[in-house]
Amino acid sequence: MTLVKFNNGLKNGANPFFNDVFDSLLNDSFIGDKLVSRVPAVNIAENDNEFHIELAVPGLKKEDFKINLDKNVLTISAEKKAEENVEPKKYSKREYSYSSFVRSFTLPDSVDHSKIEADYTDGILKLTVAKREEAKFQSREIAVK
Repeated sequence: MTLVKFNNGLKNGANPFFNDVFDSLLNDSFIGDKLVSRVPAVNIAENDNEFHIELAVPGLKKEDFKINLDKNVLTISAEKKAEENVEPKKYSKREYSYSSFVRSFTLPDSVDHSKIEADYTDGILKLTVAKREEAKFQSREIAVK
């Protein structure tokens, strides 16, 4: 079997100059900042008793968050207030900036709407959403007759 290499690892095999130009344009903060997602990453886990929702939102305070429940839709939003009396910084590159965001999650019918808790520690917003008793998985051994 022969291994064939195409374009010698270049994106544009005709002229490597174009690769440098496009890489510098796409990685430039003027254009690159527009392409960076402004929505925080989320992890969702489940165990027998509850759901765990974690959002990575560094640089915010717990007062910046607003969490609403409307029927089965849980909405998490934040708006960072501008700090007064702080000198403006001139950034050469700025990739994380959550001045405001909104994330919504449709909760299953198995959740207990009265038992939702939120905690913000070390840049991670953690929500615990309890399941209703009747929705919890009941395990038991079934005897064979």
